[in-house]
Amino acid sequence: MRVVLLGLVLLPVGAQAQSAPVPRADTVLRRPAILRLPHNRFVAQYDSRYSIINRHFTTINGLKLGIEFKNRFRTGAAIYFLSTGVPTRRAKPENAAEDADAELRFRYLAVYAGYALLETKRWELSANLQLGTGSAYVRYQNAAGDLDKTPHDFLGVVEPAMAAQLRVFRWAGVGTGLGWRQPVFVPAAIQKELNGPVFYLRGNVFLGELIKVMKDKEPLFTQSNMRPD
Repeated sequence: MRVVLLGLVLLPVGAQAQSAPVPRADTVLRRPAILRLPHNRFVAQYDSRYSIINRHFTTINGLKLGIEFKNRFRTGAAIYFLSTGVPTRRAKPENAAEDADAELRFRYLAVYAGYALLETKRWELSANLQLGTGSAYVRYQNAAGDLDKTPHDFLGVVEPAMAAQLRVFRWAGVGTGLGWRQPVFVPAAIQKELNGPVFYLRGNVFLGELIKVMKDKEPLFTQSNMRPD
């Protein structure tokens, strides 16, 4: 054993370079914990998340369409809108009924980018960023009893977030995320109403993996493919 060790130490630099291990083709260069995908894949996701707006718990619905590259970088576009109106702190328009509720609403289009920072067969931790543009307005009941709304204000949105995902089975799991929504290019009054935390907890079904499991006639609830190598 001593002779072998001595021989390794005395190898010339060129020989050591030739014998250096080659990175595995299925891992991202310099990130051995992140498995590469066999090919780029299309991603479609119903993206429902929650937020606190004007001290009210509310739901923001969205739809994301994009692509995930082999190195686990994801990018695409999304559309979001406030599912229900939130009471606003802004002054009511002059033609609003005296006892009418004035509700704040918004919608916007966004581009997003995400990257897997850490991954095992069970867990994934990723960083995400969304940049969006849209509009915000107040909907209210006017003195005649009809629904009316204020002119739309331009809305810019910057939303950084962190997300984690746990696979319970090869084709199913749960995910959670936490971020911050920051309106930009808007009046200060609107910014104060709309900025705040964004969070979610959801169940995930990976259709591609489910199809593979069914095609290969594997047990649905097996753990054979979830254990580390």
